[in-house]
Amino acid sequence: MEIWEYSATQLRQSLDNKEFSSQELIKTLLQRIDQSKLNAFISVLDLENAQEQAYASDERRSKGTSLGFWDGLPIAVKDNICTACLRTTSGSKILKDFVSPYDAHVIEMIKQQGGIVIGKTNLDEFAMGSSGEYSYFGPTQNPCCIGASPGGSSSGSAAAVSGCLVPIALGSDTGGSVRQPASMTGIFGLKPTYGRISRFGLVAFASSLDQIGILGRNIADIAHLLEI
Repeated sequence: MEIWEYSATQLRQSLDNKEFSSQELIKTLLQRIDQSKLNAFISVLDLENAQEQAYASDERRSKGTSLGFWDGLPIAVKDNICTACLRTTSGSKILKDFVSPYDAHVIEMIKQQGGIVIGKTNLDEFAMGSSGEYSYFGPTQNPCCIGASPGGSSSGSAAAVSGCLVPIALGSDTGGSVRQPASMTGIFGLKPTYGRISRFGLVAFASSLDQIGILGRNIADIAHLLEI
C-alpha cells in the first residue's frame, strides 16, 4: 500500500511509530496533488509553508507533546469555508482573488489540533449545483470514472478523498452537497445535525439549511474529525 492510500487512522499510527515523518507525508501528497488531473483543488498550500507546519508537528511528536490525533495530518477544505492562509473563492470569478481576514471556526479548531489545511477544493459556484461542472475554475473529475460527474457541490472534496489526494476533507451540505458526491465517488459523507458543527466562516447559500460536513474513506476517520 502506498502512503497516499492510508486512512487518517493508519497515518496517525505510522507517524506515531516513526515509519515516516509528517514532512515526508505532506511533501508526497503535495506532489501527488500537483500531478493530479482531477481538478479537485483550487488553491494549494505552498511547499515551504506546509513543510514548516509539518516540521513543527514532527518536533512536537519527538518531544511527546503532540497536540492531538490530527497533529501533522493533512486536511482538505471546500473553498467556501474561510481561511486566512489561502484564498476563498467559492468557485466564482467574483472572489477569485479574495483572501479572508479570518479563519472559519472549524479551521481554528483544526489548527489547534495541529492539523494542516493542505488546500481548498473545487465546487459548483457558490455551492449552487450538484454535478461539479459549474465552477469558474473548471469541472471536477470523478476519480472512479474520468469524464463522469463526481456530484456536487462538494465535488473537489469528494474527488480529493476518493482519488487519494488527501485522507479526509471538509465540505458543505445544504440539500445533499456532501452526501451526494460522497455516494458518486464511492466514499462516506456526513451531514451532521444542525448546530453540531459551527457555521461561522462558511459562505452562506441557505443559512437555515447549510451545514459543514465531512468526507472520508472510512467512518472512523470521520468520527475522529467530528470529535474536534
